[in-house]
Amino acid sequence: MATRRNLLLLGIFTLLTSYLFAQETTGSYDWRDSSLIPSKRLGQHNEFLNNQYNFPAKPRNQWELGVKVGTFNILGDVASQFPTPGFGVHVRKSLGYLFSLRAEYVYGKASGVNWKERTSGFADHWRNAGYGTGQTVFDNYKANVQDLSLQGVFTFNNIRFHKGKTGFVVYALAGIGATIYETKTNVTTDANALYNFSTIGVSNVYKERRQTIKDVKNLLDAGSYNILAENEGNARAKLFGKTLRFSRTFGAGVAIKLSDRLNLALEDRLTFIGDDLLDGVRWQNVSDPGNPNTGRVLTPSNDVYNYASLGLNINIGSRAVQPLWWLNPLDYAYSELNSPKHMKIPKPVLDDSDGDGVADQFDMEPNTPAGAAVDSHGVSRDTDGDGVPDYKDKELITPTICQPVDADGVGKCPCPDESCFEGYVGKRGGSDCGIGDLPSISFNAKVYRISGDAEAVLANVAERLRQNPNCKVVVTSYTCEPSKSSQQLSWDRVNVVINYLVEKQGISSDRLIFKYGEIGGDCNTVDLRAADTGDEGPNTVPAPHPNLRRRG
Repeated sequence: MATRRNLLLLGIFTLLTSYLFAQETTGSYDWRDSSLIPSKRLGQHNEFLNNQYNFPAKPRNQWELGVKVGTFNILGDVASQFPTPGFGVHVRKSLGYLFSLRAEYVYGKASGVNWKERTSGFADHWRNAGYGTGQTVFDNYKANVQDLSLQGVFTFNNIRFHKGKTGFVVYALAGIGATIYETKTNVTTDANALYNFSTIGVSNVYKERRQTIKDVKNLLDAGSYNILAENEGNARAKLFGKTLRFSRTFGAGVAIKLSDRLNLALEDRLTFIGDDLLDGVRWQNVSDPGNPNTGRVLTPSNDVYNYASLGLNINIGSRAVQPLWWLNPLDYAYSELNSPKHMKIPKPVLDDSDGDGVADQFDMEPNTPAGAAVDSHGVSRDTDGDGVPDYKDKELITPTICQPVDADGVGKCPCPDESCFEGYVGKRGGSDCGIGDLPSISFNAKVYRISGDAEAVLANVAERLRQNPNCKVVVTSYTCEPSKSSQQLSWDRVNVVINYLVEKQGISSDRLIFKYGEIGGDCNTVDLRAADTGDEGPNTVPAPHPNLRRRG
C-alpha cells in the first residue's frame, strides 16, 4: 500500500515538474555555432563551413542524469509478491544518434511465499532448524539485491523522414555488470520454535492459492526473517559478506520529452545472474521415502530478477546540444534543401535557343533569325510599324502615307520626290517634325527620382516618338545657382529621363539630345521639345561632379 502511495506522489511530482519547467522543444541546433564543437573536431567544422568537407562535425552533447522508482521482482522457484520496491539512478552519454552508454545502479527488495507445500527435499536452513520426515514447510524469503551495470542503449525512432523532431523515443538496452545479494528466510518463530504448517490447506485453484499464501503470511512472525537462506557459503564469491555474481541485463523503454532539459521514462529490464539461489530455493519437491535428503533434486533453471520503473531524467551540461538521441540527424540536410544557407548553388543558366538575348521562357518569338534586333520580349523590331520586321525590311522607315508595303517592306508612294509628303510627314526638326508640343517633367526640390505621374507622361512621349520616327527630342534641365551640387542635380534629372525613355520605353538613344545646366528655366522642371533644324548634341554626357552625394 505504501509503495502505491509513493508511486502516486511521484506522478504528482512529475506533473508539477513538467508544468514548472516545460519549455519549447526544438530538436535541432545551430550547426554554424563553433562553441558547440569540441576542439578535436574544430578542423572538420572549419572545413565544412568553407565547403571543403560535406559533413558537419558532431556537436558536443549533454549528459543525462536519471532517478527512478518502481517494482523489483524475482522470477524463481518462489515468485515475488507484488508490489516490492526498487530504486535506481543512472548517468548516460550519447556516442552517436542511435547509440549511447549508460551506467546504472539499482537497489531492490523482493519477498515471496510459496503456495506449494514442501514435504521433502528440504533446503539446509529447514533441516538445520529441525524440520524432517513427516513435516510440512512453505518456502519463503526476503532478498536485498544491488546491481551495478554498464549498458549500451539503442534508440530507434529519432531518425524521422517526415517530421523535424519527436516528443518521445523508444529504446532497447543490453549490458553487463555485477550483482550482490543477500537472501533471508523465516523458518522459526521469534521464540525459535518450529512452525506448524500442517494446518494450512493447499489447492491448485488460483483463488485458493492466494488464500494459501495469505494463511502462511499470517502464520509467520514478521520479524523472524533472520536466517540466511542457502547460499553455498564461501563456495561463491563474496563482497561485503554478500554473494557476488556476474550479471547480464536486457531491457526496453520509452522516454517522453517534457522540455529540452526534462523527460519521463517508463522502462522494464531483466537481469540474469546464472544463480538459482536468489529466492533461497533450488530443490524440487519430490517423493520422500523417509529420508529428507532423498528428495533433493535441483530445479532446472536459474532465477532472474525484473525491475519495472518510472524515471525522471534531466540533461546536464552547458555549451552543448541535447543528447543526440533527441535530435534528428537529417535536420541539417532537410533544412538546407528547403532554405539553403550553406550550399553553393550555381547561377542558373537559362536556355536561349535563338540567341537573341531573351531567355526561352520569356521569349514571345523563340525562333528569331540570328542577328535580328528584338525588343525586351524577344520580338523582332519593326521600327516603321509596317508589319515587316527590320531584319527583312528593305525600306526601314516607310512613311505611313506609303503603307501598306510589299513583302520587302517597301511602300508604294505615287510621287517620286519629297514634295508628295508635304503636310503628312514633316521634315526633320522644328514644327515640321509633326510631333507637336511635348510636356515637361516636374521634380520635387533636390530630388531626381521619376514619380508615377511622370512615368505616365513619358510613356505618352515615347508613343508619340514611335509614331514620328523622323523626330529627335531635346531634353533640357536648368540650374538656379552656379554651384556644383546644382549642376550635378540638373545632370541627374536629364540622365534619369533619357534612361527611362531608352531602357523602359525602347526609344533609341540616338533620337535624344542631352542638355543640362541651362539658365532661365524652372529649376525643378525638365523640358522636352522637338529638335529644330541644326539642333545637335550628344545623347549622353559625363557627370560634372560624380563624387558629390546624390539624393534620389
